[in-house]
This record gives sequence, C-alpha cells and structure tokens, in this order.
Amino acid sequence: MKLTSRSAVEVAEAVRSGELTAVEVAAAHLERSQRLSPALGAFARLTADLALRTAEQVDARVAAGQQVGPLAGVPCPIKDLNAVAGIGMEAGSAAMVGFVPDTSDDIVGWLAEAGTVCTGKTSTPEFGLPCYTEPATGAPARTPWDLARMAGGSSGGAAAAVAAGLAPIAQASDGGGSIRIPASCCGLVGLKASRGRVSSGRGRPPGPGLVSDGVLSRTVADTALALDVLAGPRVGDTYLAPAQPGGFLAASRREPGRLRIGLLTTPVIAEADVHPVCVDAAEQTAAHLAALGHDIVAAPVPFPVERWAAFQALWAVGAASIPLPAEAEPVLRPLTRWLREVGRATSGLEYAAAAAAVQQLTVEVAQAWDGYDLVVMPTLAQPPALIGAIRDDDDPAADFAAQTRFTPWTSVFNLSGRPAISLPLHTAEIDGVRLPIGVMLGARFGEEALLLSVAAQLEAEVGWQHPFLAAEF
Repeated sequence: MKLTSRSAVEVAEAVRSGELTAVEVAAAHLERSQRLSPALGAFARLTADLALRTAEQVDARVAAGQQVGPLAGVPCPIKDLNAVAGIGMEAGSAAMVGFVPDTSDDIVGWLAEAGTVCTGKTSTPEFGLPCYTEPATGAPARTPWDLARMAGGSSGGAAAAVAAGLAPIAQASDGGGSIRIPASCCGLVGLKASRGRVSSGRGRPPGPGLVSDGVLSRTVADTALALDVLAGPRVGDTYLAPAQPGGFLAASRREPGRLRIGLLTTPVIAEADVHPVCVDAAEQTAAHLAALGHDIVAAPVPFPVERWAAFQALWAVGAASIPLPAEAEPVLRPLTRWLREVGRATSGLEYAAAAAAVQQLTVEVAQAWDGYDLVVMPTLAQPPALIGAIRDDDDPAADFAAQTRFTPWTSVFNLSGRPAISLPLHTAEIDGVRLPIGVMLGARFGEEALLLSVAAQLEAEVGWQHPFLAAEF
C-alpha cells in the first residue's frame, strides 16, 4: 500500500513496530503536500523543519525502546485557528499577517504528546466564521472531487488535505458544523463531540459552549482513536461529558445492538431547498440501517425555525469579541465586519436572552429526540457548492442567510451540545462530476460511543472509497 494512503491507525502501528520510521512517513506526506496543496488550497503554510525534527524524536524513542503515543509518527496538521509556537498564524485574515505566537494551544500539545507530527497549518476562512474556506491570505480550499467546488468550512483546508492523502488525519474544530460540513464536501468522517468531551484548554475560554475540537479522517477507527487522545478532563474544566470506559476505539469495534433510529429530512434552522440527492443519501442510509436490524421511524423537527435566532446572536457577539485593534477593521472581510457590527449592537440583556434561549432549545431537542437512539439526516442541503457561490461581499447579511440554507441541520448539535458525525456514505453525479454527499447521525448527549459503533457498522456494511489518494491533480 502506498505510504500516503495508510490510515492513522496503520501508520502508528507501523512506526511502533519499526516497519516504518516516522521520518519516512513525514517526508512522504510533506513531498505530496508540497506538490498538491497549491491546487487544493489545503495549507496556509507547511512546517517541514518542525515535522522532520519531531519525527526524528519519535524515531529516537522507538529505537530506545521507550513508550510512544497511540498516534506515533502520524502526520496531523493543525488548523490555522490554533496557535503553534514559533509558527506564523493568520487565521485566514489579512489583519493577522505577521503574527507568530510564542506558545501553542493546549490541543496542539495533546496531539504532540500522542506522537503526532505537525506537517503544517491548514487553511481556514477569516477567524473560522463562514462555512466556506476562502481566506483573505491564500487560495480557497477545494474538494479534490471537483476543483471548481469548495472543500467546506471552516476546517476546509484540513478536509482537502486528508481527502487528498496529504495527511491521514488533521486537527479541526466545529462551532456550527465546521468539521461536518467539510467532511461532507470532501467525502470524510467528521465527528463533533459532545459539549465538554474535549476541553477547550487553558487559553481558550469555552464561552457559550458551541465549539468542539476534533479531527477529520478517512476512517471511523482513526476518528475514534483521535477522540481517545483528546477526550477527558483537563486543568480548570468546569463541565465534562461522561467518561467512556475502555475508550472510544474499543467502543467503535463493538456491535451496537438493535436501535430505534429517527429519520429527518426537513430543514431545521432555515427554510431551505434540499437537493434530492441529499434526501436520497439520508433515506438510503436509513434503509441500510433497517437492513442491519434497526427500527427506523420518522423524527420531528425539534423547534421552529425562528427560534434559531439565538445562534446568530451568540455567533455575532463571538465575532465582535475577537481582540483586534481598531486599525484592523478596514482590512477585514465584509462578512466579518458585518458580524462584528451585529455583535457590538447586541445588548447585554439581548445576549443573556440568547444564552437562555439556547438552554431552552437544548431541552426542546431532548424532548423531541430522546426517544430515539440516533437521528439520521443529510449533513448539508446541497452538494459541495462552487467556489464563491455562497460568499457575497456586497451583502454579508445575504451571505450569512445563504450559509444557513446550505447547513440547515449542523448547528442544532452545537446549540444542544449533542454529538453528531458526518459519514461519506453516498455519492451522486452532479453536472457530469461524481461528488460526495454526507449523511449525519446524531445521538443523545455523551453517546459518542454509540455513534462510533453504528458508524463503524455502516462503514463495514456500505463502505466508502477515497479515490484521490493516488491522484496527482
């Protein structure tokens, strides 16, 4: 098997056993990244020196018979919203050009302790705010399935890298769908964990609890192993998801038993046209689950469309809270400036009301969906969009509205704190090109183990392919 086609689990096993060296693995992925990233817009920058230095340290530990982490030698680039000490960080914004952080975010350290090798910083849109990755500081991130179409956002560079074999996994984050959206656009596995499952770390306050860190991967096992690395209590955490005895990788390998699964294809957060292939993907997945012995029933929309306005208020205040000097405002993207204006115009009472509304929505989602072990729905309302099709610099309010119509399910799980996973279970021919169509499964709070078990069951039964691991574009 081509080295850059191996999964994270396979790479780590090969490095621990001495079949491969971490330097060999890093060099192969760096060479492929240098060659293919320009066409994909996957990386904001590569970090070859850091990667090879880290890989040498992993190999030295293996040679000395010392313990190495569960992701030993696995290339894992970091999203350019997260700080890596000594490496430039722009967060997709012209306002950040030249910034070099002195310290790394905690998640970077946790992945390094597990043995990963940081090969670069992946592209993200300005401050991770939109669902497309078209940064002010570089090329747009493109899905390898069709270079005219977007990789999604805000973890678009991470998804493009993993889908094209530039890395087996990539660190990512999800505040409104930013792991699951690019997973759907690029044909990957993308898990948003339960609120409190993965700590936000010491330097990044959790705020309203919308964001969850994780990875993008090509296999359920890789996502489960990464969750084992990242999950658990950290210093200063004030809320935690319940622990998983035995870990998530082991849980993914167990049969889930017979489940009651709800099917929902009606949009939740916006009135949106849903492409027939997206409905087909969810319905076919429900049929596969029925064939596996699960009970499939219709699931209701958990709350009225207008109740979602609380998310916009929290999102806008979050944008306004980004610490930037006044002179940075003119170079920000129109969408960012608009969100910051909306956030600054939101009063303390309005923000408190929005936070309370989110708490009430969490109750309503539980009342609507706790009778189901899982709920199945399309990840997105449309196939991967053409580059620039959603972005509207002339009317950022229309841009934001278009994003909600493109993603009418994903943010429900950020608001409610529940886990959800996008799986590449379906493809469809659109305008003469075969494209990935993601299917999303959501679970009750804290039940990632069940999600991963069913995801692995579907992976084994239905399967999916990654046709671009050998492509040269």
